Amino acid sequence: MKKLKILLLTLLAGVLTFGLVACKSDSKVSSDTNDGKNNSEEVVTKNHDVTEDGSADEVTIKLGVVGENNEQWEPVIAKLAEEGINLVLVKFADYSLPNQALADGEIELNAFQHYAYLNNEIKDKGLQLTVIGETIIAPLGLYSDKVKSISEITEAATIAIPSDATNGGRALKLLESAGLIKVDPEAGYVPTVSDITDNPLKIEFYEVEAANTPSLLADVTAAIINGGHAVDNGLYPQKDSIYLEEVSENSDNPYINIIVARTDEIDNENYKKLVEAYRSEEVAKVIEEVYKGGYIPTWN
Repeated sequence: MKKLKILLLTLLAGVLTFGLVACKSDSKVSSDTNDGKNNSEEVVTKNHDVTEDGSADEVTIKLGVVGENNEQWEPVIAKLAEEGINLVLVKFADYSLPNQALADGEIELNAFQHYAYLNNEIKDKGLQLTVIGETIIAPLGLYSDKVKSISEITEAATIAIPSDATNGGRALKLLESAGLIKVDPEAGYVPTVSDITDNPLKIEFYEVEAANTPSLLADVTAAIINGGHAVDNGLYPQKDSIYLEEVSENSDNPYINIIVARTDEIDNENYKKLVEAYRSEEVAKVIEEVYKGGYIPTWN
């Protein structure tokens, strides 16, 4: 039963990737307006038919995000509202959607990914997207309902990892730093399972869409979960992980999260105001209080 569940989630990851092309003609969007926050949150299950919001006299910026916990954007929404800018959070179901939506003009910006993920998307799809600001680092962690430490992981253990190239590669590098496997150094920071050169415990890997890794904790020995998805599922990296990625705030860290725009719009003054509003003491305070180490500001 457990392997069937894992197999279904693995197949789902493939279907979602195929869906980028297959669902272009008939996707639907639902909207949920939070009147108390001066903005609406549009929930996007695929990537089309995003509705317009805001009056004729105000500028509306639709920002693509992934996940349910977006409290750090509330001070930004309030600050921009003072300047007549209506910031709308457009929530996507998974990582495979917001870059294409941005390239297609369905949203103005997105903020859900790190440099490594964006660079891989640009390479694979030829998207004309550019970073306009840095946000946070979300440490990748190894979590388990079965064991309490790395030393308790034994032969033939099962570990779920994200299926996308950059987060999957990052997951394998994390396991290498934990001493569980070795990967080919020629693969850089995006190794695949086929690049594993030493697996002494004969660990079996299940590759699934990153958002699904928390749901497999009951079925596998351990799962590697992105910081945002961990927080969405009530897990805090510093407290709940059995092994946590060491993060660096150096400018060459490929896992720093970013705000992205279409390349021909990077000089938009309103976008610059958004970046400045995000990189503030108010936002840093919210991140510290709400996410408890799940996110780390890069400007503080």
